[in-house]
Amino acid sequence: MSMRREAFLDHVQERGEYRTREEAERAARVVLALLGAHLVGTVRAELAARLPETYALILLNPLQAAEPLSPERFVRATAAWIEGATEKTALWDIGAVLSTVAAAAGDTLMRDVLLQLPPGYDLLFGHPQPT
Repeated sequence: MSMRREAFLDHVQERGEYRTREEAERAARVVLALLGAHLVGTVRAELAARLPETYALILLNPLQAAEPLSPERFVRATAAWIEGATEKTALWDIGAVLSTVAAAAGDTLMRDVLLQLPPGYDLLFGHPQPT
């Protein structure tokens, strides 16, 4: 079952400590677009099904990544897409959005998501995996 848009944004706004809903919205759109470029098949579809429609469409219709970005490059790419962002603020944005996504996904789907991503993304989602 998908999360309602307002609830999703409330979580992102709270976790990111954003002053405005627009800041939370901007972070969600950028992070989900970049994430969607790295997920494929049923895992991407299942994750999209747990998100509000607006964000599901962003996840399902990303620009295609030429190669998987390491977590560090994902942070740099996020910073490049958000006006005025630094790598430090981008990491904050990523944490706010991806921890909300992880909560919506649940543990089983999160394991499948992390299997499609390069090592280290577990920390970006706030779900450290045993090594």
